[in-house]
Amino acid sequence: MSAFERCIAAGGVAVFPADTVYGLACDPASPAAVARLYEIKRRRPDKPAAIMFFALERALAALPELEPRLRGALQALLPGSVTLLLPNPLARYPLACGPDPWTLGLRVPGPGPLAEVTLAVLQSSANPSGGADPRTLDELDPAVRDGADLVVGGGPPPGTPSPVVDLRGYARDGGFRVLREGALAHDQIAAALAAR
Repeated sequence: MSAFERCIAAGGVAVFPADTVYGLACDPASPAAVARLYEIKRRRPDKPAAIMFFALERALAALPELEPRLRGALQALLPGSVTLLLPNPLARYPLACGPDPWTLGLRVPGPGPLAEVTLAVLQSSANPSGGADPRTLDELDPAVRDGADLVVGGGPPPGTPSPVVDLRGYARDGGFRVLREGALAHDQIAAALAAR
């Protein structure tokens, strides 16, 4: 088990390099760990976060209720630098969902130093709420660094946050909305989905 996995399994909060910017991660089933992550970010506890898997097959196995058309969309867009909003009919990972347990944010980053991690984590960018997203460890806010139990290096990520893509209606009609622009352009997302 890696130091990252040991930290998460023990209820810790880790800083890690994603495929976009540096992130914070913790055990999505631990109320204490999630509360600490939010405290480190100085973020309101009612704001949703995302669940991150480090391999697409693990995400698909953890969400077997996803409809085939939606599973195809995930296979078209992931792994990659995108956050997907999915229907969550079984209210999985409620600590990540904020006030809407029926919507789940999902991330599966591109290959990186944590590709072998088997745990799912609750993740958010490693910045104080509203602050700049850190692209290098030198840009990491000192309070975030000091609040984390582990800091994993790995070279600077590209530095552009992931777009947020709403796929909650995709199984019904193939529609999607980009709620936040980011590393993947709208046209790239549309082309990937159309190629399925």
